[in-house]
Order: sequence, then C-alpha cells, then structure tokens
Amino acid sequence: MTKSLEGKAVDPPSTSANDPRFSTHRGRLGPFVFPVLGTLLATLFILELAIGSIPIPVGDVVRFLLGAELDNEVWETILWDLRVPRAIAALVCGAALGAAGLQLQTLFRNPLAGPWALGLTGGAELGAAVTIAAGTIVGSAFLAQLEFLSRLGIVASAMIGAAAVAAIVAAVARRVSTMTLLIVGLMLGYLAEGLVSVVMHFTTEIQGKVFASWSDGSFGGVQWEDFPILLPTLFIGLAMALLMVKPLNALLLGERYAASLGLPVERARLLTLMGAVILAAPVTAYCGPILFIGIIAPHMARGVLNTSDHRTLMPAAMLLGAAVALAADLVVHLPWDRHVLHLNAVNAVIGAPFVIALLLRNRNMRTMEF
Repeated sequence: MTKSLEGKAVDPPSTSANDPRFSTHRGRLGPFVFPVLGTLLATLFILELAIGSIPIPVGDVVRFLLGAELDNEVWETILWDLRVPRAIAALVCGAALGAAGLQLQTLFRNPLAGPWALGLTGGAELGAAVTIAAGTIVGSAFLAQLEFLSRLGIVASAMIGAAAVAAIVAAVARRVSTMTLLIVGLMLGYLAEGLVSVVMHFTTEIQGKVFASWSDGSFGGVQWEDFPILLPTLFIGLAMALLMVKPLNALLLGERYAASLGLPVERARLLTLMGAVILAAPVTAYCGPILFIGIIAPHMARGVLNTSDHRTLMPAAMLLGAAVALAADLVVHLPWDRHVLHLNAVNAVIGAPFVIALLLRNRNMRTMEF
C-alpha cells in the first residue's frame, strides 16, 4: 500500500507488465507494424514527388533521390524547387502534429484534444499575425534586409502565442471537467482567430491577401531557406516527446498514482505542454493552421497497436501523422482540372470517418480509458 497526495492509503498502480492498457499486443499486423508503416511512408513520399500536374516517372524520382542527374532538367527543377521541400515539410510537420496531439490527449485525458481543439494553433496563428502586421509599421524594405531574423521572429511569436493559450488551458484544466476544458480550448481558438482578423485589418491589402492564403493551411509554402529554423525546432520537440514517454505512461494512470511513483507531476505537465507548443507553433508559423492531424494520428496509432504504452504509441503517432499529411497533400496536388481542394478539407475527409469508427467500436476509447 502507498499513500496518495491526500494521505489516504491506496493500492499501488498497475505497471506496464500487468495493466491491460499497456498490452504489447499490436493487432493483426503483429511485429510488422513499424516496417509496414515505414514502407507506407516511403511509398507516399515517392508518390508525392512523382504525381502532379507534370507527372514524373517513379524510377526517375528514385534516381533523383539517390543523387543521380536526370536527363530532363525541367523535372529536376520541379523536384528540387517545389516537390521535395513540400514533401519534407509534410513529413516532418505531420509527425510533429501527431506527437503533439498524443501528448495533449494523454495530459488532459481528452480524446478530442489536439493543438487546434485546445486553441494552441489559434494562439500560434495570432502570434504570427502580430509579427506579420509589424512589417507594415517597420517597412518591407527593412525586413527584406533581415529576412532570416524576420522568419525567426515569426516562429518565436507563434510560440509565444501558443504558450499563452497553453498556460490558460493548463490553469483552467484543474477546475473544470474534460468536456468543459475542450469547450474552453475551442473558445480560446475562436477568440484568437477573431483577434487575427482585427490585426489584419490594420495591414495592407496585399499582406491581408497573403495572410488569408496562408491561413488555409498548406505545406507548399515551405522553401529550402525555411528549413534551418523549422527542422531543428521540430526535431527538438520530437526528441522531447520521445523522452517523455515514461512520464506520459505514469500520467495515464492518474496524477496521484504518478506522484506515488515518484514522478514530479508539475514538472512533467510543464514539459509536456512545452513540447506540444514547440511542435505546434513552428508548423503553424510556416504552414498555416493545419487541422485534424493532431487528433487523427494518435487514434490511428491506438487502433493499429491496440495499446496505450507510449513507448510504442509515440513513434507510431509520429509515423501516422506524417503518413496522413503526405496522403492529404498528395490528394490536393493530383492533376485536377480545377484546383479548389484545401489541405484541411482533405484531412477531415481522410481522418474523421476513421476516428468515428474507432470510437464506436472500442469501448475503452469511448470512455478515454486507454
């Protein structure tokens, strides 16, 4: 017997060895889960480069990725300047959103938690909007001379905005129910979006149109010069997510049990929120508000692995988040006669039916007892 934070005697918590929530069963795919996911990801990445308004043979795409020069210079230009940066952005940003969503769902014990649902995306969008609007006051000529610092400032502002919302959500979380917390997060997100419109009202018409296009969400705006900031930031966030798997497993058993195991709960909560902000804010700053992936990917991972052990769930959520992002972006950039599809619409069409089916079929997921 151990004592809880209130001084009452409680039974010791289950461990991953005997708790069914931490079962190592991996569904029908068995030990082939991660090889299958890796193959799926590689296939989607290659198709993302090959398919478009100008089709490029898969063999030539593979040769290009292996460093060979192509006979067709136009294909090389399309791949290097347009498709490869977009595919890398989808790969890494999708993984980041999947990891952020899993962290938030576990921390707040809410199956619908995610960077967008809890308002982090809206806060990041507001922070980025404020920096973009500042360009109107400072002057575009001055910002052009400090382009690198300008991009860094947008990311920093997005992080500040997301962190502010995260702090509010964390403060409210202890006082309200799970459903009320979700409503509070949604309202904060809507408030941030309203303030974004107010901020954009004071910018030039050109900046307003550019921001409106950015707010639709797309991986296509990421260029090679953006990666020196985007990739290191996201890699730090992904590394933090992987390092937090054991504390997340403990938090899943309840904060009192986690504290009885010696886990510094407040520190774990803070690091988890920081990790989610570091993952969600740069994605929003460079790609706009990418919706649904942060909710979809963790549920897909749980459905495939049939476990809540974050040691396997976290990498699976990253891989599936990347796969959903690549698949959605591939659909958007198919050679349509009319180009009217938006990334977030495709994300919803791909993921929403999957999540609904999982929630209806799995009793544990309906009750959030993973």
